[in-house]
Amino acid sequence: MKLPAHRTKIFCTIGPSSYRLPVLKAMIRSGMNVARLNLSHGSPEEHRTTISNIRQAGAEAGKIVAILLDLPGPKMRIGDLPDGPVKLTRGRDVRLCPAADRVVPDCIPVDCRDLHCMVRKGSRILLDDGFMQLKVTGLSGQVIECRVVSGGTLTSRKGLSITGEHSYGGALGEDDFAGIRFGTESGIDTFSISFVGSDMDIIQAREYAASLGKDIRIIAKIERQEALDHLPAILDAADGVMIARGDLGVQVPIEDVPAIQKKIIRMAMIRGKPVITATQMMESMKENIRPTRAEVTDVANAVFDGTDALMLSAETSVGSYPVETVRMMAKIARAAEKARSTLGTLPAIRDDLVAGKGKQTMNVGDVISLNVMDALRSLPIRYILTPTRSGSTPRRISRFRPVTWILSFSRSDTVQKFLSFSYGVIPVMLEGSGSISHDEILSFLKEKDLAEGGDLVILTEGTSKKQAGTDSLRIIHID
Repeated sequence: MKLPAHRTKIFCTIGPSSYRLPVLKAMIRSGMNVARLNLSHGSPEEHRTTISNIRQAGAEAGKIVAILLDLPGPKMRIGDLPDGPVKLTRGRDVRLCPAADRVVPDCIPVDCRDLHCMVRKGSRILLDDGFMQLKVTGLSGQVIECRVVSGGTLTSRKGLSITGEHSYGGALGEDDFAGIRFGTESGIDTFSISFVGSDMDIIQAREYAASLGKDIRIIAKIERQEALDHLPAILDAADGVMIARGDLGVQVPIEDVPAIQKKIIRMAMIRGKPVITATQMMESMKENIRPTRAEVTDVANAVFDGTDALMLSAETSVGSYPVETVRMMAKIARAAEKARSTLGTLPAIRDDLVAGKGKQTMNVGDVISLNVMDALRSLPIRYILTPTRSGSTPRRISRFRPVTWILSFSRSDTVQKFLSFSYGVIPVMLEGSGSISHDEILSFLKEKDLAEGGDLVILTEGTSKKQAGTDSLRIIHID
């Protein structure tokens, strides 16, 4: 068994460029850990085909590949452009109208019927994460008259926002509930919620899934000011977070995004929650075989900050070089991880954890994870071995971003797939039932030729018969 060269996880959005089986297999071999499906695009039939292909590609590659369903949320979008992309030229006058009223001549359709109620003369409308901008010059019923301030090529389903407009209400609508239902029926249990405003959005999604008899995992996408205002509660309620920098950079001053990114990563690390850095990380590779130097630096800086995962969006969904993009991101991650230990860029999570929690809230699992790190500093440990029922122990250790691989052993397919989100964790599925024995784990190491005689490994375990959970660790010499 060959372990990856990089510990930072790579998420890839799957679309027309990447849904076919040969491409998916090549992306997995190149470093993809999680496949993301954006439910804002494509039909249920197309998504079913893609899900089937992802599962087949993972099985044939012998890898655990998780699937993340991204719910559309309340984001306003341009409608379908039946005549193809529209060229917006600076100074040109254009009109927006509800998508259902496409009969209005020379009108760009939008999928929000009440957009005219949200704007007034002088309002700025941002398209495609702000790359194109319109200024409202007048209103005629539901038709919005605009002048192009900053142009570009507009394609179907691009995002739309209004400067200073943050009132989206709740994050979940009918399409989102339908997405949860579709996902659970398709055997998927991890969802990202767009435009989360508070922990209540996460609670509402969990309650809806529970009404379907399902237990789901939720990634909260941080992309609006309300989410930043309620960040601690959101982090506590969610299973992980995504820093969705595209919409975030429209909703808050764009110059504040780098500092916000660092803050969110640090807070997620302290809690042992996976954090994904997303949006336009390698955007130029949609059309080019190599990224820009700025993009390489952006990816590396996210790794220096301590992110669990890096996400590719259009680069792998509609770009010309999906496999090459994954391969390049893996190379950058590997180089940044290697340099990080000498640069000392990681947040001091150990100090934050002890100072922030203290004896009142520190639990046994926290102490075990700290002891693992103490052992790594003192001994040449080959692997950290963590049998787990819930995934809590490997996530707690992962938050310190150790240079030693964490091999996580479980009998739960659900647990193992979600561990694909966590830095430096290799999920291992063991067949059978009941507790996982030391012999099973050590036999796996020998069977896969992962260890040699004399190697030292750390094995975490739960010894209490009365209470579940990890409460001790052992240091073992491999015979």
